[in-house]
Amino acid sequence: MDKYIIRRGCKEDMPGVWNLIYELAVFEKEPDAVEVTVEDLERDGFSENPKFEVFVAEISDEIVGIALFYYRYSTWKGPTIHLEDLVVKEAKRGLGIGKSLYNEVMRFAFDKKVRRVEWDVLDWNTNAIDFYEKTGATMLRDWNAVKMYEKALDAYIKKIDG
Repeated sequence: MDKYIIRRGCKEDMPGVWNLIYELAVFEKEPDAVEVTVEDLERDGFSENPKFEVFVAEISDEIVGIALFYYRYSTWKGPTIHLEDLVVKEAKRGLGIGKSLYNEVMRFAFDKKVRRVEWDVLDWNTNAIDFYEKTGATMLRDWNAVKMYEKALDAYIKKIDG
C-alpha cells in the first residue's frame, strides 16, 4: 500500500501543485482554462503577503494531492476560508488522501476559528457531493455562482469609463 504524508506546501512544491491543477482542469473538461503558471504560484503563495495556503500529499517525494485555500471575509459571518481546489492524482485516488487533505483544511479552519469554510463542486461530481454531505457540509442548491472573467472585466471597465 502507498504510504503518504500530508504537510504544508512550500515554494519548491509548486511544479507538482501546478500539475495537479492542470489534472483537475482536464477532469473538469476545461484543460485550456488554466492560465496560472508555476511562477505565479511561487510568487503568489510565498511572497511577503501570500494570497493562498496549500497542503500537499506526498508519496516518495511526489506530490500526489493538494488542498489550496485562502482567507475571505463574510459580512454575515466574519472570517472564512475558501477551499479553491482539493485534488488527488487519479492514479492515487481511493487511498484516503483526499479525505486526509480535507481533514487538514478543516482542522486548520477550526484552529484559526473561522466561521465558515466554503467551496464549489460541480453538480455532476456526485462522489464529491456525497462525501461532503456525509461530513456535514451544506449544499446551497439555490445559489448561482457568478464570475467576471478578465476579458469581460476589461470590456466592462471600458464601457463605464466611456
